[in-house]
Amino acid sequence: MATYKTQIQWGSPGDPWHDDHALEITIANRNAVVPGNGRPPTGTTVSWSGPQGNATVTFFDDGASFSGTAQFPGEGPVSYRGQATS
Repeated sequence: MATYKTQIQWGSPGDPWHDDHALEITIANRNAVVPGNGRPPTGTTVSWSGPQGNATVTFFDDGASFSGTAQFPGEGPVSYRGQATS
């Protein structure tokens, strides 16, 4: 599992970023995409969709950070980024 401090940005690319809720991510099937005791490798892209929203993010710096987009119920799409905390 990897945990990230996240931020969202709406409006123009130069607008400020705003703190959002932490993201915890673990993905495993035959092999761990996000290992139980680590982070996803650089270049890994993860997408999800459900009643609480949807997002697509790509991980960088050996999983130390990610960037992408997210959309939450009743809101438009926003830029979404995170920094690993664990």
